[in-house]
Amino acid sequence: MEVLKIEGLGKSFSSTKILADIDIKINKGEFISIVGPSGCGKSTIFKIITALLSEYEGSCLLNGIEAREYKKAIAYMPQKDLLLPWRTLFANAAIPLEIRGIAKNDFEKHITPLLADFELSGFENYYPKELSGGMRQRAALLRTFLINSELMLLDEPFGALDAITRLKLQEWLLNVWRKYNHTVLFITHDIEEAIFLSDRIYVMSARPGKIIKELKIDIARPRKEDDTLTEGFLQYKREILKCLQ
Repeated sequence: MEVLKIEGLGKSFSSTKILADIDIKINKGEFISIVGPSGCGKSTIFKIITALLSEYEGSCLLNGIEAREYKKAIAYMPQKDLLLPWRTLFANAAIPLEIRGIAKNDFEKHITPLLADFELSGFENYYPKELSGGMRQRAALLRTFLINSELMLLDEPFGALDAITRLKLQEWLLNVWRKYNHTVLFITHDIEEAIFLSDRIYVMSARPGKIIKELKIDIARPRKEDDTLTEGFLQYKREILKCLQ
């Protein structure tokens, strides 16, 4: 079942062409990444999917409905966690529930069962300034998860983290994704991250952004850190680097 189908997508700002003839398809439960140079239009694709941009060429269908006409919420997490500093972790996580009109008395039954999976148990009453970078990202992902969207858009969520924390969160994200069977579209500049996480990778050219390669990643799941050292993993990396040269 196709959750997202993009065909012939193009976008210009004034006289500058940002995207040209983009085709992307995502089936339910897939983890798909987009990699490409800065400024190639990756985040613009997300803005079109979420109808933050409603004028574009081609089509962008969510469950068969054009994005600009799609009425359901889409879970979208940008690179920065954007946690509200005056709210506790619990209160930040509750924002999607407030927007959905869920009664405040019911917040706990929605949030508390997820805290263990997001490795945040015991930190419900901490404020963002009291949390580590990795914990802030997990809190932001928890908030995104609670939007209750079939498709999750993650725009470089680990880009600002150190390498050790980043790898730990990549493994953690795969565990959560596998358990809850979400469909994920993930933007990253990190080629190894894309290979480690993804079922398929779309490689984009410099502006105007085009899809220049679609790569299926045949690495068995569940994946571990040692997978990044195999010859097969390195061959995928070489192939993507060659596309981006």
